[in-house]
Amino acid sequence: MKKVLFLFVMACFAVVPYSCQSSAGRFGVVSPDKALEVSVSKDSSGFYVYSFAAQGEELITASPVGFKGKHQGMIPDADWTVSASTSSHDGVWKPVWGKRKEVKDQYNELTLSFDAPEGEQGIDQIQIVFRAYKDGIAFRYVVPQEAGHSEEIECEHTQYCFAGDYTAWFYNGEYHNLGPDKLSDVEGERQPVMTIQAGGHQFMALHEADLKTGEPLLLSSLKEERVFKVASKPARLEPGYVSAWRVILHGKTPGEMVDSHLLELLNPEPAGDFSWVKPGVAVWDWRINGAITDDGFTYTMTYPSWVRMVDFASGQGFKYLVLDANWYGPEFDDKSDPLSGGKVNDVKRILEYGKKKGVGIWLYLNDVGGRQYPIEETLKQYSEWGAAGVKYGFMNGTPEEKNAWTQQITRLCAENKLLVDFHDGPVHPYGQMRTWPNAITREYCQAQLDAHRVFEPKTFVTAVYVNMLAGPLDMNNGMFDLRQGNTTRVDENQPVPSTVVSEAARTLITFSGATIIPDIPEMYRKYPELLDFLSAQQMPWVESKTLMGEIGKYIVMMRETDTEYLIAAATNEEARTLSIPLAFLPEGNYTVQLMLDGEDAHYLTNRESYQVKMREVQSGDSLQVKLAPGGGACMRIKK
Repeated sequence: MKKVLFLFVMACFAVVPYSCQSSAGRFGVVSPDKALEVSVSKDSSGFYVYSFAAQGEELITASPVGFKGKHQGMIPDADWTVSASTSSHDGVWKPVWGKRKEVKDQYNELTLSFDAPEGEQGIDQIQIVFRAYKDGIAFRYVVPQEAGHSEEIECEHTQYCFAGDYTAWFYNGEYHNLGPDKLSDVEGERQPVMTIQAGGHQFMALHEADLKTGEPLLLSSLKEERVFKVASKPARLEPGYVSAWRVILHGKTPGEMVDSHLLELLNPEPAGDFSWVKPGVAVWDWRINGAITDDGFTYTMTYPSWVRMVDFASGQGFKYLVLDANWYGPEFDDKSDPLSGGKVNDVKRILEYGKKKGVGIWLYLNDVGGRQYPIEETLKQYSEWGAAGVKYGFMNGTPEEKNAWTQQITRLCAENKLLVDFHDGPVHPYGQMRTWPNAITREYCQAQLDAHRVFEPKTFVTAVYVNMLAGPLDMNNGMFDLRQGNTTRVDENQPVPSTVVSEAARTLITFSGATIIPDIPEMYRKYPELLDFLSAQQMPWVESKTLMGEIGKYIVMMRETDTEYLIAAATNEEARTLSIPLAFLPEGNYTVQLMLDGEDAHYLTNRESYQVKMREVQSGDSLQVKLAPGGGACMRIKK
């Protein structure tokens, strides 16, 4: 039956490129390149279901859509009438900053409008809007303004019925990702992003985009049935309601999903001028606390250390210094005033000093201070002081409350020309950086130095294919103090299980509008070539491309600046030799500077060993590089 339905839909697509309808009430939409298809039809009970196919293979079989009302039952119900309309879009998005300068915004759209029988109480109209892009599909629910009254919802009925017992990985808060798991083995609730391997060249990821109200997406497994359903509580259905987009990313490789802009494209264009938003590398005062230099200077979270960090940032072309917790008093004390407490006078001094040096200063704000004192006044004052951004930590509340508060703070920061970074269990990103380009990064992971339970090579090369699909990540990569034994640092002083080359590589691989590096200047200067690699990361990127990789094993990323191509590779606990393709290079001859793990490097026993080589290459060549266990590689190719 599935095959017959699929052939029918394809026959319709051959006539009309993005939609079809039959007398039996079947509809469909295809991507602009005709590789992805969504079909919608009635099941045996008369309720509407959708299915999803890629390259002619059905990946998601007939899956329910709609809501279950507490009084009305199914919305839309089996006896509701339906009409269809179609449209297509072919445009270009030019982000303020992002993975590339220009993004194609192309999709075909199908809108199904459902009307209840006359006399229906509550919601009597609802639309389901489907979009098909080259890199995935999405659908959302819309209640027209004229749609009767409101209805309390028991649950959203959206499901994902997978065609096979695929392998999946899941976001897992501040722990290592869950997976790889067979779908039939997954129990209970899981958080997105859910990344799925359905075959050698079939990859998917489930997430959401443009969440306006209600709880952030939560998924629940029906285990042996290989079915996942939306478990998050929806907002009350009422005239004017618009749900988040339910998104299914697709790629022939996992790297294609890493490079996707689908989540951002499903969010509205920004309102207002965001030309003041400047992405870049930032130094940070939290992890330097307690570090002692060879000449006896001890770094602390105080003005003298801030001056040294600003001078270093200025000399290297880094844009920012992030001041972390307790600068206005103990961060969890409700008497700590974020405008007048603690070291506020020294903070004002470093803001002025940074301005002279061309380095912007970020200020930390805990949720206690953010709620105990008027947030509007606090953010306005930070802007007037000349702060560049706000790092907001430890937000409290239900998921729905946290989402609303996150939106409010993001908006207020934009009004005051402040960048914003949410930390410590934030609401997951869902493409906000298009509407709010000042939402520049988020700790939708465990920042690597915050807990050694996740600071493992395998965690990094899994999270980039799971967490990072949701949006820019603040992971605090780039620790260069990798000496054996505990350090003198105040917080998390254990040895870091990584290689120095891998640490540099991770700063490039991790997509973020603020690449916040954790070490002191003296440790970076020990490795001048790798330090220059950090300085070469001059955003916004002209182009980005994941060149190769496997989930949980390794990744190779290329990012292009105005003057050069930067390449970084990172592996899990296994050593590996890679042949990295250079097909992205324009025709011509190039010199490549390679920063590689030393022959004897190892992420547990010999972390500092590295070597620098030069090679001559042409477009279309491949570079052979060897990665140590837990190691990496960095490359610079001048234009």
